[in-house]
Amino acid sequence: MVGASSLQPRLLSSFVGDRLVQSRQPLAQLFHYNPGRKHVSMQLSRTFSGLTNLLFNRRNNLDEVPDGKRKRLRPGKLSPRRPVPNHIKRPPYVKTRMAPGIASGPEVHDLKGIEHMRASGRLAAQVLNYAGTLVKPGITTDEIDEVVHQMIIDNGAYPSPLGYGGFPKSVCTSVNECICHGIPDSRPLQDGDIINIDVTVYLNGYHGDTSATFFCGDVSEEARNLVKVTKESLDKAISICAPGVEFKKIGKTIHDHADKFGYGVVRQFVGHGVGRVFHADPVVLHFRNNDGGRMVLNQTFTIEPMLTVGSINPVMWDDDWTVVTEDGSLSAQFEHTILITEDGAEILTQCEA
Repeated sequence: MVGASSLQPRLLSSFVGDRLVQSRQPLAQLFHYNPGRKHVSMQLSRTFSGLTNLLFNRRNNLDEVPDGKRKRLRPGKLSPRRPVPNHIKRPPYVKTRMAPGIASGPEVHDLKGIEHMRASGRLAAQVLNYAGTLVKPGITTDEIDEVVHQMIIDNGAYPSPLGYGGFPKSVCTSVNECICHGIPDSRPLQDGDIINIDVTVYLNGYHGDTSATFFCGDVSEEARNLVKVTKESLDKAISICAPGVEFKKIGKTIHDHADKFGYGVVRQFVGHGVGRVFHADPVVLHFRNNDGGRMVLNQTFTIEPMLTVGSINPVMWDDDWTVVTEDGSLSAQFEHTILITEDGAEILTQCEA
């Protein structure tokens, strides 16, 4: 990472676009810029709150990937913003169009709050599961967004991404080298693509957040292995969660598993507390780290590792949302919202068999 070679860059984000960073620290202490190159690194503490954005490496190189077997993603056309009925409760940020960033304090719930979290998580899982059945060559990501949007509002919920910091759609669709925050558009899925679909619903005042990576048609063995290991890394991370467990063990568990297969772990995007607000403390790092903090009973947060075949460096498109791998290599992600229980962790965003 460009900057001082002795410094470890800390880029913290979840669902945040390219907006302003709110901090009392002087900019010179936050950013390290190397003139002549398009890389900006950022130093932040783990508990930094009010974060609305990060700056990412930018470039407009959309050539073929090195192996020549597929072309790099190009932005398609966006359809108009889809309406939400007036009777559906909206998150506070929708009115302001400002991304609120990561709120201070963990999401810890009473019994009523837990039931609301279970309901929002269950709906998010059902929507994601149905969205996955739509994945096939020829369908556009905008058509997936249309179905997801309608299913969410039909169930009396609000699609959390819609209007978050100006995000124009109701779901994130991240194809092939897209690490996260892909905007649904007119591009048809192609045979051999992989696609992460990231669904968050706001139901009865609580957010449920989940994502999975799906296969489109005949997918390469390389892609299948990446997706398999990414899912395994999430499962392993969830399995070690319980009251009193240090959050840093999540990152070690994921990183250790990725290393066994030679995959990179994206560091700039994190899991986060979720519940009454979209993004709250704690910041959940997916790589080895020495940060403090322990899990507490009745706490809810996401774990959402992003693994890559090649470079882990993120490059942001000019839309200020879409983030792709620097070298065009494949990326995969899985995410669950979990509840810390006396016995360990309950997955709130898992479809019942």
